Amino acid sequence: MKKLLTVLCFSLVASPLALAQDKAKDAAKKATPAAEAKKEPSEKQKAQQERMKDCNAKAGDKGMKGDDRKKFMSSCLKGEEPGPSAKQKGQQDKMTACNKQAGDKGMKGDDRKKFMSSCLKG
Repeated sequence: MKKLLTVLCFSLVASPLALAQDKAKDAAKKATPAAEAKKEPSEKQKAQQERMKDCNAKAGDKGMKGDDRKKFMSSCLKGEEPGPSAKQKGQQDKMTACNKQAGDKGMKGDDRKKFMSSCLKG
């Protein structure tokens, strides 16, 4: 009976040690993928990171927020220079021409507003 109690006590004392060894092996296995995940980025990834920094700085300089910032960042990361569309560019050119004509004629106030309105429509 004493031998049985001795063996039982010994097994209870030794069992946590065996479990600790298994946990150490499991921890070593789990550490390996983490070490692999921390490898250096490729050249393509480095270039994308640099582009992201540049675009982010440009958006910050312009004080952009929200949807405007998202649109700018998207086009900037694609390498597109954001600017007015062809339709917007045409409207700007028309506005410049009408404004010059009104200035040349010396128009002011309501006369200028009416002229600009008709000029931009036509």
